[in-house]
Amino acid sequence: MKIFLDTASIDSIKKFNDMGVVDGITTNPTLISKEKGHPEDIMREIVKIVKGPVNLEVVGIKTEEMVEEGLRLKRFGDNVVVKVPMTMEGLKAVKKLSEDKIKTNVTLIFSSNQALLAAKAGASYVSPFIGRLDDGGQEGMTVIKEIVQIFNNYDFQTEVLVASVRHPIHVIEAGKIGAHIVTLPPDILGKMLTHPLTDKGLSLFLSDWEKVKKEHKYTI
Repeated sequence: MKIFLDTASIDSIKKFNDMGVVDGITTNPTLISKEKGHPEDIMREIVKIVKGPVNLEVVGIKTEEMVEEGLRLKRFGDNVVVKVPMTMEGLKAVKKLSEDKIKTNVTLIFSSNQALLAAKAGASYVSPFIGRLDDGGQEGMTVIKEIVQIFNNYDFQTEVLVASVRHPIHVIEAGKIGAHIVTLPPDILGKMLTHPLTDKGLSLFLSDWEKVKKEHKYTI
């Protein structure tokens, strides 16, 4: 399963990218608005840092606006994926962009029906928002199961990108279902790294090693 980082923070991207665990990036207008600097400068910098897919979202609502903006975003780098909202106008834009060999990610998906339509329109990725579904009293992972099964049944090449991840358990559940990708905020990825028993074990190892060093006057 691939892991994308859901952020526009250059510091966070560099931190986790250097670890070798980040396969790509997802951003949106809200995330970019939280960072200092010109939006285009931020997007260009992210594209330079990350070798994998970098999802940059359009803000237009009409098909022509989305296509024009998508073509402009694509100039930032070959690894740019254009994020488009799940609307009728958005799917028209996906069709046109895919005809130009530009990868697209249909975002704000909340049902398997929407995911199916996005895949048929030519989307490279679909982004179901499981956390928001959970917030509304629905089982977000049930939607992921349905989408994965449908795509497997009909051999769609569209990848399922699980979004709105709220905790590490979501990551495990998505992996067990067979989702292709999860995108998560830096704090959730940080939580995946740590475990109290790891900290306890490391502390014990270091303490024992200090005893060995003192006993044998070992300096390395």
